[in-house]
Amino acid sequence: MKKILTLLKRFILSAFVLYGYNIFSVNFNMIIPINFITLGVIFFLGSPGLIALVLFKIILL
Repeated sequence: MKKILTLLKRFILSAFVLYGYNIFSVNFNMIIPINFITLGVIFFLGSPGLIALVLFKIILL
């Protein structure tokens, strides 16, 4: 039960991190959508996952 609670906290923290990034990046038009795939990347990889998503967004522009 403790493990599930820890994973749930990490998932919610990932959502807040992505939301905070989107608030900051709205001025630069670099918004990353909040969905299960992007949350999963940040959940499993952490901050390197967010950096990878940003770089992926830059490359696709």
